[in-house]
Amino acid sequence: MNFIRVNTYEELSTRASAIICGQVAIKPNCVLGLATGSSPLGAYAKIIEKNKASEVDFSNVKSINLDEYVGLDGDHDQSYRYFMNNNLFKHINIDISNTYVPNGCASDIDAECRAYDELIASLGGIDLQLLGIGYDGHIGFNEPDTYFEKATHKVTLDDSTIEANSRFFATRDDVPKTAITMGMGGIMSAKKVLLIANGKGKRDIIERAFFGPITPEVPASILQLHPDLTVIYSEN
Repeated sequence: MNFIRVNTYEELSTRASAIICGQVAIKPNCVLGLATGSSPLGAYAKIIEKNKASEVDFSNVKSINLDEYVGLDGDHDQSYRYFMNNNLFKHINIDISNTYVPNGCASDIDAECRAYDELIASLGGIDLQLLGIGYDGHIGFNEPDTYFEKATHKVTLDDSTIEANSRFFATRDDVPKTAITMGMGGIMSAKKVLLIANGKGKRDIIERAFFGPITPEVPASILQLHPDLTVIYSEN
């Protein structure tokens, strides 16, 4: 594990964007695993700047997103498809048909989950997976549990996750209670993993996840077993 502590969110975003753009430079047709939430926004903004300056080319890149709320279509302003389109994809030269987000409105969610794993396999796996981390240690929507779920699956969100995400909705009751998430198998099979976290509130879970025991009660702790993991953390 390469653990990098930085002083500011700006520095975190700069370093994360450099790693992601470096992956694209090394392998122009790479598969990027991408994440939503507040943590990657700074990195995405810097990636957009680099792309507009012709410093990085996404024309042959494919992307796989971690998760999506069940019941929200891509036009809903709190769906993760909407988030990715408006915070990254529409602003870089990636082919939108090469960007993949689980379909939260699929008529058969179980079939959608199986198809998503098949998609990842058909693309040759993920070259670089970007992750955030929840206050309870979840990655994607893999919540604390008694075991690690390997496959893409439908998950019932923990109350703490619903509470954390309620700031994005009109009321807490509007937050979807279930989601589709890539499982630990898809995440751990990525050739490289980059996890970013910022804020003093994340200090405890960072210590538990990366310097404590490996346990499904802290889902991110499994990343200690990944052969190429980089964690970038800023308290500010």
